[in-house]
Amino acid sequence: MAATDRERAATRRRRLLWAGLLAVAGLVLLTVADGTAAWLEVSVAIVLLLASYGLQYVARRETLYRDHERP
Repeated sequence: MAATDRERAATRRRRLLWAGLLAVAGLVLLTVADGTAAWLEVSVAIVLLLASYGLQYVARRETLYRDHERP
């Protein structure tokens, strides 16, 4: 594995880690949403879950479509 491949793998793992953390935070907010500000908590949770999905999409797309013909 070349240095660039290792860097790409590390970047992918880091993005997937952040995506997982955002997803967990969003799910926690959804479960504790109660009271007068519940709409705000649910809104933030939805934004966190969408951001998590976006990070996963980017991480997987870069892995799937990387240039395989490099020496």
